[in-house]
Amino acid sequence: MNNSQAIHYDQFFGPLFFEPYALEVAKRIDFIQVSTVLEIAAGTGRVTRHIRERIPKSAKLIASDISEDMLSVAKEKLGHLDIVWRNIDAQRLPFDVNSIELVICCFGYMFVPDRPKAFAEVYRILKPGGQLLFTTWDELKNNAASYISRTIAQEYVEEPLPKSYNLATSMSDVAAIEALLGDAGFAIPIIEQVGLFSVSPTAKEATMALVERGPLYEDIKKCNPGAISEIKVRVEKELTEKFGAGPMVAPISALISQAKK
Repeated sequence: MNNSQAIHYDQFFGPLFFEPYALEVAKRIDFIQVSTVLEIAAGTGRVTRHIRERIPKSAKLIASDISEDMLSVAKEKLGHLDIVWRNIDAQRLPFDVNSIELVICCFGYMFVPDRPKAFAEVYRILKPGGQLLFTTWDELKNNAASYISRTIAQEYVEEPLPKSYNLATSMSDVAAIEALLGDAGFAIPIIEQVGLFSVSPTAKEATMALVERGPLYEDIKKCNPGAISEIKVRVEKELTEKFGAGPMVAPISALISQAKK
């Protein structure tokens, strides 16, 4: 991901999909009991801002991401706050055993190649009684705007789709998440299916966000760039009919998981 993609991600996808869950995650932070917090896959800082506001001023917040471009956008927005920024791979956490009270990861673990290793790493660095708090997307059918955009786009690419196209919703199975956490050593987790709403000033703006980025659309641009305009018209029309022209309010759904060491 380059810098322009990171900026687009923040401007469009940020308020449309990630801000609602950033607020939900912040509500679940037990701010009294933390002195060091690690955020994995901080991206452009959507959740980071709320974590910093929620935890004590004395607590250290380390916000990390594997993408330097994402972090550069986050640092530009939140550089005035007391945050330590680190370029870190979730599969190799450079921290001591039993050194951190709380680890947060919002919509990042779906894209980690070795999930068992990533969860084992979190377990290793958490203090006894420490907590992992993370979000993953629910099934695509429960995320209406994305489902519409994806369904239309699939008509313009050859089937079957590569597995990589389904990564965003690849951790929507509660039993599979429980197994991953259990294998890493965590106690029985609390996993909630949390439905919220994706709000955009207009269906047109939501369409721009959905159609301009994503692996399906990148492939369509390469093999059939003229189709993008047609897809935009179709997506905007369906979003408008189902969720309103402006504001557009569509249901979204994610899993919020909490596990203790």
